Amino acid sequence: MSIWTRISEALSALAKGEGLSAIFENLKRPPEKSVAFTIAVIALGAKMAKADGKVTRDEVIAFRQVFQIPPEDEANAGRLFDLARTDVAGYEFYATKIGKMFEGDSAILRDLVEGLFHISMADGHYHPSEDAFIEDVSRIFGLPSQLFTCLRSRYVPGAAPDPYSVLEIEHDADLSGARKAWKRLVREAHPDNLIARGLPSEAIALANTRLITINNAWAEIQQTHEAA
Repeated sequence: MSIWTRISEALSALAKGEGLSAIFENLKRPPEKSVAFTIAVIALGAKMAKADGKVTRDEVIAFRQVFQIPPEDEANAGRLFDLARTDVAGYEFYATKIGKMFEGDSAILRDLVEGLFHISMADGHYHPSEDAFIEDVSRIFGLPSQLFTCLRSRYVPGAAPDPYSVLEIEHDADLSGARKAWKRLVREAHPDNLIARGLPSEAIALANTRLITINNAWAEIQQTHEAA
């Protein structure tokens, strides 16, 4: 059963008069967590899409950058986006709910923030309101401000990534320490590990982008040490 079929089943609760936010109450454990993650990205993405004052078609289809959506399931994804966009609950409600759902699992919360960055860049522009939105969501999740800065540098043009920040090491780390950090992060970014954390297999784009950034950071540090 695809994740979009499970989402469709979750959304059927709306026909019984329940609000979109209410479905999170029943999404506590795998495989339901992967459904919760997907709904969370789309719900927060829909709220963020309004942060710059407009919702473009580029932002609506941006979920294809985060999720692989088969043509037959596009209607369900679109329905979820529209419901989240018009839902009376604010983004703070969703962020708080999701933060509690994945409390103690900072990795999946980081994954979710990365998904928001994907969506924010869908129209080719990174609006200050979107920046404030994602930073606040990250804060509500309890993620360190340094991590937000690192993630932003991965996705936003002009926000050049600090390779040491990307590898989550200090600037005085030697090459051996940088190599160990690089290998660890590559393992963590493997799609199988993301799926084990609760991400749907459809969200492989997150792993691919992360791996590119991690490998680039390691290459830059190597070049720096070779030139010294």
